[in-house]
Amino acid sequence: MANKVIFLVDMQSFYASVEKVCNNSLKNKPVIVAGDPERRSGIVLAACPLAKNYGITTAETLGSAKIKCPHVEVVRPHMELYIEVSIRIKEIMEQFTDLVEPFSIDEQFMDVTGSLKLFGNQFEIAQKVQAKIMEDTGIYARIGIGPNKILAKMACDNFAKKKRDGIFRLDHSNIDQLWKLPVGKMFGVGSRMKRNLNGMGISTIGGLAKFPVESLKKRWGINGEVLWQTANGIDYSPVTVKTHNQQKSVGHHMTLPRDYMDLDEIKVVLLELCTEVARRCRKKGYMGVTISCGVRGADFDYPTGFNRQITLSVPTNYDLDIFNAAYKLLLQFWNGEPIRSLSVGISNLQPADNYQIDLFNNYLRREQLNKAIDSIWDKYGRTALYRASSLTVAGQATERASKIGGHYK
Repeated sequence: MANKVIFLVDMQSFYASVEKVCNNSLKNKPVIVAGDPERRSGIVLAACPLAKNYGITTAETLGSAKIKCPHVEVVRPHMELYIEVSIRIKEIMEQFTDLVEPFSIDEQFMDVTGSLKLFGNQFEIAQKVQAKIMEDTGIYARIGIGPNKILAKMACDNFAKKKRDGIFRLDHSNIDQLWKLPVGKMFGVGSRMKRNLNGMGISTIGGLAKFPVESLKKRWGINGEVLWQTANGIDYSPVTVKTHNQQKSVGHHMTLPRDYMDLDEIKVVLLELCTEVARRCRKKGYMGVTISCGVRGADFDYPTGFNRQITLSVPTNYDLDIFNAAYKLLLQFWNGEPIRSLSVGISNLQPADNYQIDLFNNYLRREQLNKAIDSIWDKYGRTALYRASSLTVAGQATERASKIGGHYK
């Protein structure tokens, strides 16, 4: 493992960079990509470096960003375009190695160990990857290098992004540079975990690395050991093209355009979510037995909500099975307060072509119905057929059909 050369390639301000490449009039202007404020999704998804100079950060509200920079250019996201560019960038990386693993839409791992004799040393390859991505897409890439994925990731996040050439190698010979950083800068440590670690007297990544691992395991189990290993730069997971081949769950989440307080209205959206989860499950060739339902309250200052799950006796990819289970969870755990967002998921997946049937249900009829509906959707689109309840004021099916991942295509 110590002889491996792993890259984490990150696209700078990816969404905003793509928009600037596609629209030359934005080239020298501060640009942010944000959702539709009229539908309560006015959150900054990406800010270009010029916008960041005004203090604008990802995930802040559009209103806050405009206060910091009144003349900022606001662009609505174009998710189909970003996906196309991300796929193109992956194809560029595959010119240097066949071991490319997507981590997110704007980050991908590369194992270039076997490419050193073909393209030069690790820094030369990094420069060539950078140059090729810029030449073909106009996007600037930062590259973290390490002997494993976790060090490559933290090299990119904490050092490469701050260097002029955008390239940095982090390994056990210079890990002390990482150890000097606040523990909140470590990959895998969020705000809540940071508070917990600070409460234990751990303020730096180095402090976590030197903390007794048994004490961490006693408090957090296996996650405690993962934290300790991350701080010490230990990671045995390989870069693999098969990471996303076996899906563990299928889920769908929706931020509502207004606060939903009436149970009948919530049921409409819940059924739409279950229909979409079932469709995607069938599309991927799966059935599942564990149904989850999540709700987030409307009050940001005093967060409320739940995320619970229930296990069925037999696997399913039928929307009404999923809905009945999710609705049961909603009735049991919803506190009656206004809802801002809703989510449904199905997990414990198995292949849909081999399952134990329930003798008391007409599975053949349901399969025939599903196939008929799916064929209509595939041929004519998601708005060709939907339940009448989606035509009510609560329905969101038509609006969601024009989006990818909650954003306009």
